[in-house]
Amino acid sequence: MVEVSQSGERGIDDVVLDAARDCVLAYGVRRTTLTDVARRAGVSRMTVYRRWPDVQSLIGDLMSREWHQVLLATAADEGEGPARARVVARVVAGVRLLREHPLLCKIRDVDPEVLLPYLLDRRGNGQDEMLRFLAAALADGGEDGSIRSGDAEVMARAVYLTTQSFVLSVRTVADSVPATALDQELARLVDGYLRPD
Repeated sequence: MVEVSQSGERGIDDVVLDAARDCVLAYGVRRTTLTDVARRAGVSRMTVYRRWPDVQSLIGDLMSREWHQVLLATAADEGEGPARARVVARVVAGVRLLREHPLLCKIRDVDPEVLLPYLLDRRGNGQDEMLRFLAAALADGGEDGSIRSGDAEVMARAVYLTTQSFVLSVRTVADSVPATALDQELARLVDGYLRPD
């Protein structure tokens, strides 16, 4: 992850990732170069090349960082109560944040092929982190009795696959349905799936 000095200053990786985000938002992934990123970050090209050999690896790290920040931000929506209620709240909050996330929206709209490997072939670090969070939260729910018994790892994947469609495919079916209505249905869906028998 990005290094932060003891004085609280952001590390060079964070500065470069911020610059990469700005470049992608301005030009899209295909039109972003490591030279553009270095220029915007105010560092030499070699500083960037030493850390990331190509734009693809830089964008992968950028997406991981951004999705990590979304996961952290959902903690504010967790609230109190049993694990199932907390998981449902965070899942819905995460879907809402990702659906509206400027970086994800730009990539989806301009360079959707960047997302295809993460949908069809392999998981990225951000996806792995979300799966770890879900599995741990579902295991907590099994312990407090608010989530049905079952393999938390398998259940986490089922919840993840469901929520992924609410992020990436929602525009194909939403039509005139407000996002808030779909969020309510997602909450019911996840809650019902996790509810003890």
